[in-house]
Amino acid sequence: MHTAPHPFRRLLRTAVLPVLGALLITALPGQPVSAAATLTNPGFESGTSGWATYSAAGQHTASYTEAGGHSGSHRLSHWSSAAYKVETYQYLSGLTDGTYKLSAWVRSSGGQDAAYLALRKCGSAEQRTDLPPTPDGKWIRLVTSVKVTGGQCTVSINSDARAGNWLNVDDLTFTPGSTGLSVKGVDVSTLKKSEDLGGVYRTAAGTTGDGLGILRSAGANYGRLKVWVDPADGYNNKARVLQTAKRIKAQGMKLLVDFHYSDIWADPGAQTKPAAWSSHSYDQLRKDVHDHTYDVLNALKAQGTTADMVQIGNEINTGMLWPEGSTENWDRTAGLLKSGIDAAKTVSSSTRIALHLAHGGNNGLYRWWFDNATARGVNFDVIAVSFYGYWHGALSELQANLDDVSARYGKPVMVVETAYPFRLDSKDSHENIIDLPGELVSGYPASPAGQAAWVRDVMNVVEAVPNGRGLGVVYWEPAWTAVTGNGWDPADPSSGNGWENQALFDYDNRLLPAANWLAHR
Repeated sequence: MHTAPHPFRRLLRTAVLPVLGALLITALPGQPVSAAATLTNPGFESGTSGWATYSAAGQHTASYTEAGGHSGSHRLSHWSSAAYKVETYQYLSGLTDGTYKLSAWVRSSGGQDAAYLALRKCGSAEQRTDLPPTPDGKWIRLVTSVKVTGGQCTVSINSDARAGNWLNVDDLTFTPGSTGLSVKGVDVSTLKKSEDLGGVYRTAAGTTGDGLGILRSAGANYGRLKVWVDPADGYNNKARVLQTAKRIKAQGMKLLVDFHYSDIWADPGAQTKPAAWSSHSYDQLRKDVHDHTYDVLNALKAQGTTADMVQIGNEINTGMLWPEGSTENWDRTAGLLKSGIDAAKTVSSSTRIALHLAHGGNNGLYRWWFDNATARGVNFDVIAVSFYGYWHGALSELQANLDDVSARYGKPVMVVETAYPFRLDSKDSHENIIDLPGELVSGYPASPAGQAAWVRDVMNVVEAVPNGRGLGVVYWEPAWTAVTGNGWDPADPSSGNGWENQALFDYDNRLLPAANWLAHR
């Protein structure tokens, strides 16, 4: 992790660089300093050779190289003891027109007004990727891409920072290729119940409208719906899923169906069999899973809303349909999974099968789980993870896990659940799940800006998965605002929510800035 520079190096920089700066590292913004078609000195092993520095306020010394690289012995750093604005950049020319991808390893203190990588003056709209705070001191790989027309492009590293803020950048590459996310989703499982009980949704400007339509206009292109077998309140069952699926498809969005194989919440700590299946043998449970999966998906297909992706189970770290489907007996777990997968593929061979675990930063868990699944011939298309930073670790751990499992199993990966609070206090009488400052992720305040930064940074980590295997991100329950009767317990209308401070609509029911990241490239 970067700390304040060694006093001798700071003194040397202060004394020498202002004298030599105009000759060695300063330049007008965008001024050509390299005619190469490839990056010069991308690992900063030769100091700032090939790079230029620009600061409108003359704060050029805030950009420098120092020991401690990602792979080599040096890195680029931005830091100053006073507030500063500085850009380190390299101009490329002689490029063949096409789409190019910039990749870089980064670390950051967080707290800047802006800290980002950019591709600018490339003949098309400037593209940026913001640096996340990295309180664990570990490097994170970021990417961005741009369409080059006219044979030139400027690779740029930017800080608009407060005193003491810092960033490190190293090991850049600029190669043909593109980046982006194909899944920018929202789980809207509670939306229908909220509306039926009087829930209201407004645009950021305050115009009342359809909650799903507002999210779609913000950029959401996937809708996720959970399925319970026989829930106490009659929501999230087959009939309700069919209704909301029509709305999702009518918005031009794709559909992700999330089977819980329960009457209530399924997660790593609870995989309760539906009451109607409670006395069934293992063999009968396999038939139950097949028939239920087929029934729901075939009904969706019959009404013209075929599922684009299906989860066979929800957060099934420990299996499903306990005790028979517990991972204490992997052969049985695999058998249940195969029954659901077979049913889904029978209905639609093009529907992608996702297997979903929680704890998205726990690589040991994922290797153990998917090694067991693949060894038993469980066929799937997507690895889906839940990643809540206040429970599941650092972004660097998410990145390491996604990178590893996507390569190890040759599958695309996605974050199918994430969220973050925009405030801590509760709108209803129910204590919020996250309601204390000590529960927050370092660098992300419980504010609209903090929530937006979290969504942005999770998306950026998924986008950076190598070989285009990062599919995207689904925000969990953005429409679950505080509406009386729409609480955690489907059997108890008086139960509170606990989630309204992590919705994408504020306490005045207006769309929050985080939703704008659903339009991520």
